[in-house]
Amino acid sequence: MKYIIEYTDESKNDLVELDGSQRKIVRKAIEKVSLNPLPKNEGGYGKPLGNKDNMNLTGLCKIKLLKAGIRIIYKLVREGAIMKIIVIAARADEEAYKIAEKRYQ
Repeated sequence: MKYIIEYTDESKNDLVELDGSQRKIVRKAIEKVSLNPLPKNEGGYGKPLGNKDNMNLTGLCKIKLLKAGIRIIYKLVREGAIMKIIVIAARADEEAYKIAEKRYQ
């Protein structure tokens, strides 16, 4: 079952700031994961996050795009089958996680 993809205003801006080829890769990855965005431990594509370096990201999942150097962090809203994109950011120095913590709180 495909989940509905929703972007926060901030994540829309994140997407716009990427160059065209990165944007295409990110959209393709999000579309793929939306087919089964459940955490891996439930048979899906998402990698669940938890407490990381004193940041509580419990309830969020991530998609890692290693070659592009990008992480996509999303919240799964099971009621209504919504995949809500919180952050699209570079992997460097835990930046994506720090941004996610601010936006998620």
